[in-house]
Amino acid sequence: MQKVIKKAEVLIEALPYIQEFRGDIVVIKFGGSAMEDTAHKESILTDIVFMECVGMLPVIVHGGGKAISRGMKEHGIESRFIKGHRVTCEKTIDVVEKVLKDDVNPGIVSVLEARGGKATSLHGEDVFKVGRKKDIDPVTGEKLDWGFVGEPYEVDDKPVRAILACGSIPVITPLGMGADGKIHNINADVAAAAMAKALKARKLVFLSDVPGLLEDQCDSSSTIPTLKTGDVADLIEKGVISGGMLPKVQGGLEAIQAGVRKVHMIDGRMPHSVLLEIFTDKGVGTEIVG
Repeated sequence: MQKVIKKAEVLIEALPYIQEFRGDIVVIKFGGSAMEDTAHKESILTDIVFMECVGMLPVIVHGGGKAISRGMKEHGIESRFIKGHRVTCEKTIDVVEKVLKDDVNPGIVSVLEARGGKATSLHGEDVFKVGRKKDIDPVTGEKLDWGFVGEPYEVDDKPVRAILACGSIPVITPLGMGADGKIHNINADVAAAAMAKALKARKLVFLSDVPGLLEDQCDSSSTIPTLKTGDVADLIEKGVISGGMLPKVQGGLEAIQAGVRKVHMIDGRMPHSVLLEIFTDKGVGTEIVG
């Protein structure tokens, strides 16, 4: 009987959050090793189906880094990264597009539908217009060029809203269309942040392989529960925010500035981490607030 009562208590704790977020759009960036492990993948996607069932409007923008790296290896192409972004040559973009469209995206849709959800694939180049990503190395002054990697400058949210209006979960590839008419790879964190801004989402959730933003990269228990936007620059300078965390935090910062109320960074390997972060009082990751 005690176990049954505890289950009821969990539902009661979730009730105010369910009521508050009903009808709100939540953009979820699904990536990291959680996509590779069947149990983790099914746990996360079951959470997302639950969100849709209680009246929230989830939108998935997925990555596919490990699957892409495998595909590149099979084609004899070396993986290179600069500032957390994959360098994408002409051969690489063909592999990226094939892996995302033929493998990763259909796999996510299939699991959502197996869990009783309704999901619709949406190719990113149909919604993201991008410019070629370029930058200057602050140390050497050298020009950095990632190849066919795009930075979204325009997002057509109409196809996404149309899918949501049909009661389906949009599942979006992180690809964009360049001015040259060629498909570009987009860092999935950057794509998710751009989509959240365009949709004026209530929340933006980044799923990855760490429990949130860590104060000490070697200590998984040093999660920073709340990150204020005013502290971001200082933490980047100190090196607390670096590598693959940079696109997440910078994208989250821009999303907050554009009106997204809260950004969450959580570990996709933790069972039901999405539900625990959104529908409980304490949460399980790092939240970015204004």
